[in-house]
Amino acid sequence: MNLEQARDIVLHLLKTEGRVTNSRIEDALGGDAGLARRVREALILEDLKDFDTSFVVTTMGWQGGSDMAPAITAIKTPLSTLPRGAAAGGVGLILAMVVAAGPAVARAANAEKRTAATGPNVLFIAIDDLRDWVGYLGNQQVKTPNLDRFAARGVCFTRGYCASPCCNPSRTALLTGLRPGTSGVYNNNDDWRKIVPEGTVTLPLHFKNNGYYVAGAGKIYHGGSGGFNRLTDWDDYLTERGLGNEEDREAGAGRKAGTRPKEGADGVGGIRFGPLDCEDRDMVDYQSVSYILEKLAKPQDRPFFFACGLHKPHMPWSVPKKYYDLYPIEKIELPKVLENDLDDVPAAGVAMARPDKDHAAILESGRWKEAVQAYLATITFCDAMVGRLIDGFDKSDYKDNTIICLWSDHGWHLGEKQHWRKFALWEEATRAPYIWLAPGLTKPGGVCHRTVDYMQIYPTLCDLAGLPKPEQVEGVSIRSLLENPDAAWDQPAVSTWLYNNHAVRTENWRYIRYADGGEELYDHASDPLEWTNLADKPQYASQKAAMAKWLPRVNNQSPGGKGNGPDTKPRKDRKRASPKQ
Repeated sequence: MNLEQARDIVLHLLKTEGRVTNSRIEDALGGDAGLARRVREALILEDLKDFDTSFVVTTMGWQGGSDMAPAITAIKTPLSTLPRGAAAGGVGLILAMVVAAGPAVARAANAEKRTAATGPNVLFIAIDDLRDWVGYLGNQQVKTPNLDRFAARGVCFTRGYCASPCCNPSRTALLTGLRPGTSGVYNNNDDWRKIVPEGTVTLPLHFKNNGYYVAGAGKIYHGGSGGFNRLTDWDDYLTERGLGNEEDREAGAGRKAGTRPKEGADGVGGIRFGPLDCEDRDMVDYQSVSYILEKLAKPQDRPFFFACGLHKPHMPWSVPKKYYDLYPIEKIELPKVLENDLDDVPAAGVAMARPDKDHAAILESGRWKEAVQAYLATITFCDAMVGRLIDGFDKSDYKDNTIICLWSDHGWHLGEKQHWRKFALWEEATRAPYIWLAPGLTKPGGVCHRTVDYMQIYPTLCDLAGLPKPEQVEGVSIRSLLENPDAAWDQPAVSTWLYNNHAVRTENWRYIRYADGGEELYDHASDPLEWTNLADKPQYASQKAAMAKWLPRVNNQSPGGKGNGPDTKPRKDRKRASPKQ
């Protein structure tokens, strides 16, 4: 566990318990007294200005030899009310101030509450690695009855695209409202918490700041509760360590250490899969759904924003065997592929496809059908979890006043263009299921064929909830499409993978431009599988020019330049362009 993760855990304890002893902190950090000391010191020395909740974190009795009971107290006092120089005066000055004022200030903090909101509730369902293989989008092989029936209740988008075909940059863009080129978050190892511009207000934090009760479980930010999550964005979050409030942890009580099924024991190279001898309730996603269902079963005294992040069908494709049994291997159909599909793709695109890696290994193993079977089985497990969540939601008191937004962070290749995984700018990697249900606005059976991307989620939720849109948010609301799926719409979808590589998707065309100038152009009216690159044909120059106007104008380098270009400049020396274009 690193210091940043430890800091988030301690802040969550402060938020939920108000006052915690040093021993409580050490227990939460796995008994690591040294780490507990470092995180306490870090909280004090942070200059007190980085806390999104406007809390001042202070200490009592940390000086050696003190007879006072060591404790940390979260005091809801604006920094501007502290004595001049307190924030910069060091630990000793802060200690003196708290010893004198502690009990009275703490009582004031407990008496102060956020202003209650009056808007609709939000159920936010995030799915990991689910491509367009769902029944309602036309796939004939997969079994997704729950996603299909949910899509029929609201508006489903047939052309919904991610901001980036990679978990972390896709989710960071959606949750901050900043495109990858604006934030500089391009890959899974970019910790957005240290990269995005100062003052960026995330989606859950924005609802929290506006009086909503905000709780989540599973994978919302990249890595779930143990990755790049920021617990201060939430009122409560079910984490791998069970740091939710005790009454809410009961949903996951059965999943004790050492009982989780061993996933990914089989497969081909990095493509890991294999059935499990277990029940649904043994899976992490089941526990995430249980947590949200328990929240929905409780009376809420203010509007809520509940986020449920389902990890499957992310690899390993390891789910209970009953889901594999739904797909007999002799009936598996492989995706349609063109053997020489990469012949007209520029070098940058071939490098992303990596045909000599996963695809070569799959072909050599002779297990292509087994891999497709495993992905289908894992999709159907995910579908079962969605069904369980929606069924529980329908039994709650909130069915008629809750907005539901369901999305998958990106698509997936299973051999198309000799490519596996996401990490590319073609249709398979960027298209994903995307469904809205908004009481009083959407109508059952709505199908929208306009091209949209996930940059519209943040502003649309603000619009529907009656909240102001934060300045940094780059997208626009799709309220008009939710009300009328056939409404006029002139925005294409834009996806980015690594530095300055972009795809622009309209209803009939896909245009890709790589950082080195390489291009691809596909006419989806006649070439839905993107087999014929038209970029070099002179007659399509005007089409390319029209689409190039939508390429992001801001392309900030990622700190350290890892995987995105020649940037080696430290972050503190970089000047960030404005998100506004």
